[in-house]
Amino acid sequence: MLSQSEIEKIPTRVFQTSELASVFVANEIASLIKSKQAEGKHCVLGLATGSTPTRVYAELIALHKKGLSFKNVYTFNLDEYYPMLPNSLQSYVRFMHELLFDEIDIPRENIHIPDGTLAKDKIAEFCKAYDAKIEKLGGIDLQVLGVGRTGHIGFNEPGSSERSATRLVSLDQVTRIDAASDFYGEENVPTKAITMGVGTILKSKRVIMMAWGEGKGAIVKRAVEGPITDQIPSTFLQRHSNTLVTLDEAAASQLTAMKTPWLVDSCEWNENLIRKAVVWLCQELKKPILKLTNHDYMEHGMGDIITEFGSAYQVNIKVFNQLQHTITGWPGGKPNADDSNRPERANPFPKRVIIFSPHPDDDVISMGGTFIRLVDQGHEVHVAYQTSGNIAVFDDDAIRFADFVRDFDQSFGLEKEDGESFYTKIVKAIREKKPGDLDSAEVMKIKGLIRRGEAKAGCRYTGIPDSQAHFLDMPFYETGAVKKKPLGEKDIQIIIDLIEQIKPHQIYAAGDLSDPHGTHRVCLSAIFQAVDRLKKKDWMKDCYLWLYRGAWQEWDIDQIEMAVPLSPDELMRKRRAIFKHQSQKDSAVFPGNDKREFWVRAEDRNHATAKGYNELGLAEYEAMEAFVRYRY
Repeated sequence: MLSQSEIEKIPTRVFQTSELASVFVANEIASLIKSKQAEGKHCVLGLATGSTPTRVYAELIALHKKGLSFKNVYTFNLDEYYPMLPNSLQSYVRFMHELLFDEIDIPRENIHIPDGTLAKDKIAEFCKAYDAKIEKLGGIDLQVLGVGRTGHIGFNEPGSSERSATRLVSLDQVTRIDAASDFYGEENVPTKAITMGVGTILKSKRVIMMAWGEGKGAIVKRAVEGPITDQIPSTFLQRHSNTLVTLDEAAASQLTAMKTPWLVDSCEWNENLIRKAVVWLCQELKKPILKLTNHDYMEHGMGDIITEFGSAYQVNIKVFNQLQHTITGWPGGKPNADDSNRPERANPFPKRVIIFSPHPDDDVISMGGTFIRLVDQGHEVHVAYQTSGNIAVFDDDAIRFADFVRDFDQSFGLEKEDGESFYTKIVKAIREKKPGDLDSAEVMKIKGLIRRGEAKAGCRYTGIPDSQAHFLDMPFYETGAVKKKPLGEKDIQIIIDLIEQIKPHQIYAAGDLSDPHGTHRVCLSAIFQAVDRLKKKDWMKDCYLWLYRGAWQEWDIDQIEMAVPLSPDELMRKRRAIFKHQSQKDSAVFPGNDKREFWVRAEDRNHATAKGYNELGLAEYEAMEAFVRYRY
């Protein structure tokens, strides 16, 4: 058995949430600045961009408002796309000023960001001078990093040298795919960037690499536990003497100490950990639960379980029954049945249900089978679409619908004789828009109406009336850009008002925190905060909150608390409900790193969950949708 320090080659610190981790990082930066001020010295910070450090910068602004000064601070940003104008929506110059610099008292001459406007023959000279400025100031005192899906730090892509300096680089295809949403299409993403080199980063006196969310779990494991290789540039941080990897629990989930702690140290075994360990052991040995032996447990660091519970047989039966009890064909509870071993209560029946859907298609993609079954079994089901989803509609679709309006008006004699027609206005706005520009208000509106109409069609197909489809249009989302506003009080109040109006017995919400665009995470936070404020109300004490996952990933079997089996016919009905979202069919504006259509992803995921249960020795089903209960 290896110790955690032997497995993890870079020190790590895991926080329950990314918010708590961000506060920690911001406080460390603030402490460094203050200590330098007390010594009468300047402080040099290396800063990152992207979604990972945004909360850190918000915390630094809050600390500034409480008295923290940045007058002694010099900053050097890691990178910038090339070519890139500083006022472009995707520019890191704009990003840094909007999210940090414009809100603090740092002298403008102390800010350094790679210049995306340089002539190509001037870049090498600029990069050399960039590194020279850092050295002249005594080096970077604290470098803040995120980590990309390829393991890149800055834009040091696979193949980067450990000794590389600041330079112009070509972007990896995976990096460009991940950036596609910011640029409204992969074809608009620059192919090059100016980045600090790995060697420049490693010269920093202190490095903090941050990662949030399950989507970063695999690359974090390779960076922290894997061999050093130029194919994963973040592994070079293993050679840095003062690096800390700061993670939320989701990003840390693949680390050995988190995923299989019994292989690292002795454990305090509880029901959840035993279930996790037994499922892992079955998957490792490719055995069903009831065939595990004492020897299997002893050989895989789990002998303490046998010592405590007596035999593999007893443990196997216990875990088998736990998993068996998660399976139900009655997600709203089975009336007039013993519910002591069921995930949902028999009463009340029927139940009032709210399905919260971050985008106008997450409901049917993620839990369409369960949605249909709840309706079929007589429950009063409401769907709350939290955002309009308007940025995820192709321009061609907007023109097509504008054309329909024009033809409709002409057919019924409703067309205005004077002024610019609606169709002409829409086409002109789209044709004059440059790549990455925001849509006009009219185009945003028509795109939002397209998504709304598709959502209504999906609801009608599942069997609920239009009156039970609620379009919340949460304000944080309505920027017209991929970058959204922070979650605000108005957003939370919208959720509170709907919950109070319906007084549900069940709430379903998207717990899919690997959504690469962050909307799911914000929408879930709004629900959690609303529920926290309402939880003391008598009717709320009788409400279960179930979390589903969607197009990006599924719950691990050991986490699942309710598994709803789907027959082949039910899976086909779910597919047809997804097909109602025609603007997202065939090709989505923001597909993320998975090129499969959403319905294919959903079905593959549902098949895999059913297969996973079957391989553990449970009944064989066509497909399954899975849920975890959130206890507030």
